[in-house]
Amino acid sequence: MLVEVDGYDQQVLLTGPIYTLKQLNIIYRQAKKQATSSKEMTQFLCTSYQFTQIPYDASVRVEFVIDTDTGRIYSPTY
Repeated sequence: MLVEVDGYDQQVLLTGPIYTLKQLNIIYRQAKKQATSSKEMTQFLCTSYQFTQIPYDASVRVEFVIDTDTGRIYSPTY
């Protein structure tokens, strides 16, 4: 599964296990509690939920986007 973490200070692509939108919302809330910045939150996702950061490419189609500015998680339409 591919997830984009999009925010003011970073744009990151993560690959990892398949999660539903509901599961990702729970995971994101837990990560926000543990981290003091969006970069720490991304690291937390990698260490705690088996995600791996890959080089960012805006043309890659992802299953979900985590918008760290708004706290919204959504499935983009292409």
